[in-house]
Amino acid sequence: MALKDNQVVTIIFTLKDENGIIIEETTKENPFSFISGYQQILPRLEAHIGEMLIGSKKTFVLAPEDAYGEYDDGAIQKVKRSEFPAETELEVGMGFIADSPDGNQMPFIIENIQGDDVTLNFNHPLAGKTLTFEVELMGLRDATLEELSHGHVHGTDGHHH
Repeated sequence: MALKDNQVVTIIFTLKDENGIIIEETTKENPFSFISGYQQILPRLEAHIGEMLIGSKKTFVLAPEDAYGEYDDGAIQKVKRSEFPAETELEVGMGFIADSPDGNQMPFIIENIQGDDVTLNFNHPLAGKTLTFEVELMGLRDATLEELSHGHVHGTDGHHH
Protein backbone atom coordinates (compact mmCIF):
# COMPACT_ATOMS: atom_id res chain seq x y z
CA MET A 1 0.00 0.00 0.00
CA ALA A 2 1.45 3.38 -0.93
CA LEU A 3 0.83 6.31 1.35
CA LYS A 4 -1.02 9.25 -0.11
CA ASP A 5 -0.26 12.74 1.14
CA ASN A 6 -2.50 14.16 3.87
CA GLN A 7 -3.11 10.91 5.71
CA VAL A 8 -2.75 10.47 9.45
CA VAL A 9 -0.41 7.54 10.01
CA THR A 10 -0.29 5.97 13.48
CA ILE A 11 2.64 3.76 14.42
CA ILE A 12 4.32 2.17 17.39
CA PHE A 13 8.10 2.24 17.08
CA THR A 14 11.38 1.53 18.78
CA LEU A 15 14.42 3.48 17.61
CA LYS A 16 17.87 2.01 18.31
CA ASP A 17 21.39 3.18 17.52
CA GLU A 18 24.04 0.99 15.89
CA ASN A 19 24.89 -0.51 19.29
CA GLY A 20 21.30 -1.62 19.88
CA ILE A 21 20.72 1.03 22.54
CA ILE A 22 17.12 2.24 22.61
CA ILE A 23 16.96 5.96 21.86
CA GLU A 24 13.19 6.33 21.80
CA GLU A 25 10.11 4.13 21.83
CA THR A 26 6.36 4.44 21.85
CA THR A 27 3.64 2.10 23.13
CA LYS A 28 0.12 0.99 22.15
CA GLU A 29 -1.17 3.31 24.87
CA ASN A 30 0.86 6.22 23.52
CA PRO A 31 1.53 5.69 19.79
CA PHE A 32 3.07 8.23 17.42
CA SER A 33 0.99 9.84 14.66
CA PHE A 34 2.06 12.05 11.78
CA ILE A 35 0.58 13.52 8.60
CA SER A 36 2.04 11.95 5.46
CA GLY A 37 3.70 14.28 2.99
CA TYR A 38 4.37 16.98 5.63
CA GLN A 39 8.02 16.03 6.27
CA GLN A 40 7.23 15.23 9.91
CA ILE A 41 9.44 12.12 9.93
CA LEU A 42 12.52 11.05 8.01
CA PRO A 43 11.56 10.77 4.31
CA ARG A 44 13.13 7.32 3.88
CA LEU A 45 11.30 6.03 6.97
CA GLU A 46 8.01 7.42 5.65
CA ALA A 47 8.61 5.66 2.32
CA HIS A 48 9.23 2.35 4.13
CA ILE A 49 6.08 2.78 6.25
CA GLY A 50 4.16 3.43 3.04
CA GLU A 51 4.98 -0.11 1.92
CA MET A 52 3.48 -1.68 5.07
CA LEU A 53 0.04 -3.15 5.69
CA ILE A 54 -2.00 -2.05 8.70
CA GLY A 55 -1.18 -4.36 11.61
CA SER A 56 2.17 -5.45 10.17
CA LYS A 57 5.55 -5.10 11.88
CA LYS A 58 8.83 -4.42 10.10
CA THR A 59 12.38 -3.42 10.92
CA PHE A 60 14.17 -0.78 8.87
CA VAL A 61 17.86 0.12 9.06
CA LEU A 62 18.69 3.64 7.89
CA ALA A 63 22.24 4.63 7.04
CA PRO A 64 23.29 8.14 8.13
CA GLU A 65 22.59 9.60 4.66
CA ASP A 66 18.98 8.33 4.90
CA ALA A 67 18.57 9.52 8.49
CA TYR A 68 20.18 12.64 9.97
CA GLY A 69 23.18 12.90 7.64
CA GLU A 70 26.86 12.34 8.12
CA TYR A 71 28.63 13.97 11.06
CA ASP A 72 30.12 17.27 9.84
CA ASP A 73 33.23 18.56 11.60
CA GLY A 74 32.51 21.91 9.92
CA ALA A 75 29.36 22.21 12.04
CA ILE A 76 31.50 22.74 15.16
CA GLN A 77 32.03 26.39 16.03
CA LYS A 78 33.83 28.29 18.79
CA VAL A 79 32.33 31.52 20.08
CA LYS A 80 33.03 33.81 22.99
CA ARG A 81 30.92 33.62 26.14
CA SER A 82 29.90 37.23 25.45
CA GLU A 83 27.83 35.97 22.47
CA PHE A 84 25.26 34.71 25.01
CA PRO A 85 23.17 36.94 27.27
CA ALA A 86 25.11 37.60 30.49
CA GLU A 87 22.33 36.17 32.69
CA THR A 88 22.25 32.85 30.78
CA GLU A 89 23.91 30.04 32.70
CA LEU A 90 25.83 27.78 30.32
CA GLU A 91 26.55 24.09 30.82
CA VAL A 92 27.96 21.40 28.54
CA GLY A 93 25.09 19.48 26.93
CA MET A 94 22.63 22.39 26.98
CA GLY A 95 20.69 22.95 23.77
CA PHE A 96 19.86 26.29 22.21
CA ILE A 97 18.48 27.60 18.94
CA ALA A 98 20.24 30.27 16.91
CA ASP A 99 18.75 32.21 14.02
CA SER A 100 20.74 32.07 10.81
CA PRO A 101 21.18 35.24 8.72
CA ASP A 102 18.38 34.03 6.42
CA GLY A 103 16.01 33.55 9.38
CA ASN A 104 16.17 29.75 9.69
CA GLN A 105 16.39 28.24 13.14
CA MET A 106 19.59 26.31 13.82
CA PRO A 107 19.58 24.11 16.93
CA PHE A 108 22.92 23.50 18.62
CA ILE A 109 24.38 21.92 21.74
CA ILE A 110 27.15 23.29 23.91
CA GLU A 111 29.92 20.77 23.54
CA ASN A 112 32.68 22.38 25.62
CA ILE A 113 33.37 25.46 27.76
CA GLN A 114 36.95 26.54 28.38
CA GLY A 115 37.39 29.93 29.94
CA ASP A 116 35.69 32.45 27.65
CA ASP A 117 35.53 29.98 24.71
CA VAL A 118 32.31 28.07 24.13
CA THR A 119 32.28 25.23 21.57
CA LEU A 120 28.96 24.76 19.77
CA ASN A 121 27.90 21.68 17.81
CA PHE A 122 25.28 22.27 15.10
CA ASN A 123 25.15 18.59 14.08
CA HIS A 124 21.93 16.74 14.83
CA PRO A 125 22.57 14.51 17.88
CA LEU A 126 21.98 11.44 15.67
CA ALA A 127 24.15 12.62 12.75
CA GLY A 128 26.57 9.97 11.54
CA LYS A 129 24.62 7.13 13.16
CA THR A 130 23.04 4.10 11.51
CA LEU A 131 19.56 3.82 13.01
CA THR A 132 17.23 0.84 13.36
CA PHE A 133 13.49 1.44 13.49
CA GLU A 134 11.18 -1.38 14.58
CA VAL A 135 7.75 -0.23 13.38
CA GLU A 136 4.19 -1.51 13.73
CA LEU A 137 1.63 0.25 11.53
CA MET A 138 -1.43 0.73 13.73
CA GLY A 139 -3.72 2.80 11.57
CA LEU A 140 -4.26 5.08 8.64
CA ARG A 141 -6.95 7.65 7.94
CA ASP A 142 -7.46 10.87 6.02
CA ALA A 143 -6.39 13.95 7.96
CA THR A 144 -9.16 16.38 8.87
CA LEU A 145 -9.24 19.87 7.36
CA GLU A 146 -8.41 21.27 10.80
CA GLU A 147 -5.35 18.99 11.11
CA LEU A 148 -4.19 19.97 7.63
CA SER A 149 -4.61 23.69 8.34
CA HIS A 150 -2.70 23.35 11.64
CA GLY A 151 -0.07 21.03 10.16
CA HIS A 152 -0.26 18.37 12.86
CA VAL A 153 -2.42 15.52 14.15
CA HIS A 154 -5.03 16.26 16.80
CA GLY A 155 -5.90 13.90 19.62
CA THR A 156 -8.97 11.71 19.75
CA ASP A 157 -10.77 14.41 21.74
CA GLY A 158 -9.95 17.15 19.23
CA HIS A 159 -7.61 20.10 19.47
CA HIS A 160 -4.86 19.95 22.15
CA HIS A 161 -2.53 22.95 21.99
